Amino acid sequence: MIRWTLAFALTAALSSHAAAQSPVERGSYLVNTIMTCANCHSPKGPPAAVAGKDFSGGLRFNEPPFDVTAPNITSDKETGLGNWTDAEIKTLLLTGKNKNGIQVAEVMPTAFYPILTPEDLNAIVAYLRTLAPIKNKVADPVYKIALPHHVYPAAEKAYSQADLGDKLKKGRYLATIGHCMECHTPFKQGGGIDFADSLGKGGRDFPGPWGVSKSRNITSSKTAGLGDWTDAEIKTAITQGKRKDGTPLKGPMGFQYYAKMTDADLDAVIAYLRTVPAKD
Repeated sequence: MIRWTLAFALTAALSSHAAAQSPVERGSYLVNTIMTCANCHSPKGPPAAVAGKDFSGGLRFNEPPFDVTAPNITSDKETGLGNWTDAEIKTLLLTGKNKNGIQVAEVMPTAFYPILTPEDLNAIVAYLRTLAPIKNKVADPVYKIALPHHVYPAAEKAYSQADLGDKLKKGRYLATIGHCMECHTPFKQGGGIDFADSLGKGGRDFPGPWGVSKSRNITSSKTAGLGDWTDAEIKTAITQGKRKDGTPLKGPMGFQYYAKMTDADLDAVIAYLRTVPAKD
């Protein structure tokens, strides 16, 4: 009886919290914390985003298969999403296809978004609709080959609201929509990210306004990963950009966005990271 009472109380608390947030508030929370959308879609100083230009277009990614700049996602009708329908925005997020049916470069982490609950997907679009229009035309993308679309193995099926009531599932969900493993997993020989054998192993170089940084191992390995880090040390690294010894970490990790996450969400992410198999 006590177990059922506690379970009911937990479910009621989660439902109450969800009801307390409007779709726009929920969308704002996700976009401005774990999803770190402004980290790519805002022009950089360095080191911070240019004031007053959030979401108006940002980082350039010039790679052998493509040369793209993170586009303007404000509500501007000429240079942003103002003329996109809700369905077109959702299609981009879930499949990587833009309103013209073109597969976009997967520096936009669309491989991770199919896990989004329908409620969160709607909330993200609702929030994007509230962004003030900023006219800023970025360079048109250049695609040198027809790009594939992949789906991250843990993101193949949309989660339900009930799934988010489980701490580990919630942590996996947040780490997935936060596309943590996109940067923290190395490429395999022949191309493609090696999620099957090197999940979370780190080691990729990321040049940018911050210089060149190398993603670290975030598996449960005690020698190479986070296995010998305390929860508090991991939380400090995520939210403050500091190593165990207090020295600063470089971008592109969006520490300033993660700092706005709730303690419960951070705890869930850390609990999930504890389950990532060790890779040395």
